[in-house]
Amino acid sequence: MGEWFETWFDTDYYHALYNNRNEQEAARFIENLVSTLKIPQGASVLDLACGGGRHSAQLFQLGFDVTGLDLSSNSIELARKNYSSDIRFDVADMRTFESEKPFDFVFNLFTSFGYFDSTDDNELVLSQIKKTLKPGGILVIDFMNAEKVLGNLVPAETQKRGELIFNIKRSCDGSHFYKDIVVIDGEKTSHFQEKVQYLDIHDFTRLLNTTGFEIERTFGNYNLDGFDSSKSDRLIMVACLKS
Repeated sequence: MGEWFETWFDTDYYHALYNNRNEQEAARFIENLVSTLKIPQGASVLDLACGGGRHSAQLFQLGFDVTGLDLSSNSIELARKNYSSDIRFDVADMRTFESEKPFDFVFNLFTSFGYFDSTDDNELVLSQIKKTLKPGGILVIDFMNAEKVLGNLVPAETQKRGELIFNIKRSCDGSHFYKDIVVIDGEKTSHFQEKVQYLDIHDFTRLLNTTGFEIERTFGNYNLDGFDSSKSDRLIMVACLKS
């Protein structure tokens, strides 16, 4: 049995549950980032933990040299099927990935960080990113605002996607958020769990500093308004390599 994300992200149920993600919102977020960061045409961009490739596709359409990496072979297969063959999509573990070419920007978006049991693995991820960034390169991490999520946690709900029923329970033990998901598919019942570390701005500041980064700017939503730990929906961090 692999780690939870190796199992869950490779199922059709995962893609069914999250099939209502807002493509227009994703496009607007990417456009806002590109404009605010003044990313030059032709810049090399890594979309790390790219999932099905929606952000990679938006970056490509805006004129960048894009690589998308994800551990889920199912997600990479969908990305290759749905988007331009000029985008390089590959299966890779964010803790151990390597690249023959360096990148101007590395994006880690939509809470695709902190999936591990140990915080040591977070340092592995950032160390790999550091190796692949060009001098002066920029890292963008888009994470949930853990403080607000905890304060507004919905303990249980049921969602339907066609004939599928998803019974979802949420909890937090102080170190991780848990989402227990029971899928009812006709006569078949399956159980999955999502587990993401509780990481706030202070945790990220320490983690990034430890691995040779410093946070330059923070934003609190996809419109790139300022970050407020009690009110913001997202914690979006722009970090550079320490000189």
